[in-house]
This record gives sequence, structure tokens and C-alpha cells, in this order.
Amino acid sequence: MANRRWILRTRPEGDISEGDLELIEVAIPDLDEGEILVRNIYLSVDPTNRIWMSDIDAYMPPVEVGEPMRGRTWGTVIKSRHEGFRAGDVVTGGLIWEEYSVLRHAEAVPMNLGLPLEAFTSVLGPAGMTAFWGLSDIGKPRPGETLVVSAAAGATGSVAGQIGKIMGCRVVGVAGGSLKCGYVTEQLGFDACVDHRAGNLEEQLRQACPEGIDVDFENVGGDVMDAVLGMVNNHARVVLCGLISTYNREGDWWSPRRFRNLLFRRVSMQGLIITDYFPRFAEALPVMADWVGQGRISYRVDVVEGITNAPRALARIFDGNNMGKQLVKLSPAPSDIQP
Repeated sequence: MANRRWILRTRPEGDISEGDLELIEVAIPDLDEGEILVRNIYLSVDPTNRIWMSDIDAYMPPVEVGEPMRGRTWGTVIKSRHEGFRAGDVVTGGLIWEEYSVLRHAEAVPMNLGLPLEAFTSVLGPAGMTAFWGLSDIGKPRPGETLVVSAAAGATGSVAGQIGKIMGCRVVGVAGGSLKCGYVTEQLGFDACVDHRAGNLEEQLRQACPEGIDVDFENVGGDVMDAVLGMVNNHARVVLCGLISTYNREGDWWSPRRFRNLLFRRVSMQGLIITDYFPRFAEALPVMADWVGQGRISYRVDVVEGITNAPRALARIFDGNNMGKQLVKLSPAPSDIQP
């Protein structure tokens, strides 16, 4: 058997371009005691992939040139020499853009909850858990407050806004284009959505947030974050989850222009990296699964077929063409793992 995987060949300058990544074929080694062989079904593609491709001082070391591209996978065990797993088990834990993974450590996916595998890649995976812990542990919205969520049609923003509604907030999304804004208000139940592509962003926000902004779930940065910081109330909280609008920029792009309002409005801002919360996923899983089962939280996956299209899937995020959780489907899901 052969395995295809993506290798980082050069560090991108600006947008990712052809030649930055290379698809190679490698042999699958024999298993040692304590290892499993997983046929991957889904690969998660996320904005942070772009951070890992750059040689910057980030929350994790960068992917080295010549090394496999990093990214989480979900799949089924097809061979096991590990006493905790058997063939047919559904697991996550692979961290390479590849079709097959040899793993010594993996996590069983709780398919007994009666939800499809796609749910565990999105709303019940790192994206949804980011929304849950970002609000419950950092943003701490109170009933009646105004919560603004940027990238509101994305994997994390879409869930954060729905959790905000469950918590009793007025929720305003920021998204790109009328199609996404319609999805955010009509299907996800946000109270309003501002189209950052339509111009007059600050005026749109003023109309959507007449009483100011109490909590900002920030995924975008740049001009969107500056507009929000211009409207924060005293003692607002900013959950700094991402800065996707700046990841393809060169040079020093980190500081918001309206940083001063953190002082003037006595704002609390805290960065959120979901790896800090991995030990607490088990606390949130039953709560989130219950909300999904009751229909209080809906989710959407945006699937690109085939490992050859993984770079295109990543580009979709930065082009603004994806909605919901961006995945690459690497192989068919066995029918017996669906609820």
C-alpha cells in the first residue's frame, strides 16, 4: 500500500501559491507493537495552517521546509497492534495531510452519541469547542448584552453566535457578502449581520449595535476589528480567536489601530488557542451534543473531494468562498459508522 501526503517545499510569500506544497507518495511501514493504521476520511483545513507555514514566533513551532504539512484527520482503524483499538474503530489524532496515518496515540470518536462523523469534525471538534470555551471561559456574555462575531459564517463563528443566542445575547455577525449574511440571520438565527464587503462598515455596525458592543468574538482582525473596537462599551470583553485577514500579509501587521480603546473603555482582551482546552473537551462535549441533538445549534461542512485538492481547500478560506467547516474528504466513510 502507498500513502500520499503533502510536504511544505517553500515558505509562502503572501498568498499560498503553486509550488509551496508538494504531494508525494511514501510507503506505509509495518506496524510496531502499540501502533494502529488509520485510513483517513476527513482532513481539517483551517486558517492556522497558514500560520504554521510561516517562520514566525507563534503558539506552535512552524512546519519545517521539507516536512509534512500539519493538520488534524479523522478516520477508521484498518489494522491494529494496540490493545485499546481494533479494526473498524473511528478515531482522530492524525496530524499530517495524508491518506493513511500510523499512530501510537489516538482518540476514539464517540459515535454512540448518534451524530454523524461530520459533527465531530466541526461543531463537536476543535472549531466548535473554540466557540464554547471562548464564550464560557473568556467572553462570559450576560443576557441582554450585545455580542459581535466576525467570520460569522465560518466554522467557529457560526457556532459562537448560536451559543450567544442560547446565553440570551443580541448577536450580530460580520460576514462577507449577502449570501453569507443571509445564512447567518435566516438559518443560524443571528439578530443581524453586517456585510464587510458592502462598504460603510462602521455605519453598518452602528445601526446593528445601537447600544454598543459588550463582547467581541474576534476571528478576522484588521479593519473589522478596528471597527468593532471603535464601538466597544466600558468593560467589554474581546475573545481574540483569530486574525485571518492578516495571515497572508508580509511585515508587521499585528497591532490594531484602535488599540487605545482597550485603555479608554477598560476592555479585557484575551487570546484563545484551543490546544489549551483539549483536557476540558470532555466537559463540553455532552452539553454541545445535547444542543445539536435538540436543534439549538446547527452546523455546516464545506467538503472538497480528494487529497490532491487540499491546497485549494485552504485557499477557499482566504478567498472567502467557504461556508462552515472546511474539510477535505480523503476516502469514503463506511456506512456502518453513520448513525
